[in-house]
Amino acid sequence: MDPLDDLAYLGRLDTGQMLDRIQEFPEQCAAAWDSAVSFAWPGAPEGLQHIVIAGMGGSAIAGELLAHLVAETCAVPIILHRDYGVPAFVGPRSLVIASSYSGNTEETLSAAREALARGATVVGLSTGGELARLAAQAGFGHYVIRYQSKPRAALAHSFFPLLNLLQRLGLLPEQEAAVQDAVATLRGLRDLIGAQVSARTNLAKQLAHSLEGRLAIIYAAGFLAPVAHRWKTQLNENTKAWAFYEVLPEMNHNAVLGYDQPDETTSSAFVVLLDSRLYSGRNRRRVDVTREVLTRAGVDHQAIEPHGESKLAQMLSAVHLGDYLSFYLAALYGTDPTPMGAIDLLKERLQESATRQ
Repeated sequence: MDPLDDLAYLGRLDTGQMLDRIQEFPEQCAAAWDSAVSFAWPGAPEGLQHIVIAGMGGSAIAGELLAHLVAETCAVPIILHRDYGVPAFVGPRSLVIASSYSGNTEETLSAAREALARGATVVGLSTGGELARLAAQAGFGHYVIRYQSKPRAALAHSFFPLLNLLQRLGLLPEQEAAVQDAVATLRGLRDLIGAQVSARTNLAKQLAHSLEGRLAIIYAAGFLAPVAHRWKTQLNENTKAWAFYEVLPEMNHNAVLGYDQPDETTSSAFVVLLDSRLYSGRNRRRVDVTREVLTRAGVDHQAIEPHGESKLAQMLSAVHLGDYLSFYLAALYGTDPTPMGAIDLLKERLQESATRQ
């Protein structure tokens, strides 16, 4: 039996029920959207010039997905900020969204405090923590995430509030139909790649076998670029494996020249290209030519087009596929996907240094 078809083995390995969180992603999306629809969002500042989404890790990925999804339709620029403080341009005409699943991310708290000091309109998203306390103290809007998991497994609850907020501010058209279509697409995909589906026909399990013992590199373009980033971070966090990502067309101006050496990397790498019929014509052509270059260089690769008719459906279905892949590859390595040893150590050391100061 393929180990990925052994549900008892998967259950023993998965002490934190990460697979359960992945499998309920379609329901997470539906619930997160419904919750956001019923929330009383604050208005934007007069003369809104830009939106800054401050966050780290899984919270930041939600903002990155949103920014790429609406890049061609939202007239107000959306800037991702993954650091302490805020950029110098933030001021009274800025909307700053502080997104921290725990509510205790020190970089995001720093950004929220600095944004308030600059006179910006601030909105918080968290399950509680210090961000909720700061919102109550300073009187800014705070959306409470009511879903308990590791932050990376709560992506829907960080993403859909942002999408609904943009709709509520009049920066996007009505999204209800697109959301329902995306949820239906996700449920259909789950029927094809869920744990109960044999590896003989399961794309996510087949990809896991292809990537076992290999260096995973993900390529994507346009609205799927942040999905490539998500795949990279899920392979890091769930699989505890090296992974990298590159974005077209930029990588065609540099990365394609790096396939020659060292030979060991070329032979061990496996590239997954996220393709889409919704890409621009030139980027679709670039995917084809990039595959030709990879073949000439002897780099193993596979192109995949996500399920769905809309950008939202394709984006979320590609996320879902990558999440399953990261779990299945962890299982092939005999790795429990939930523990966060190195990150927990980093947080402990940073807390120690903060206490000494």
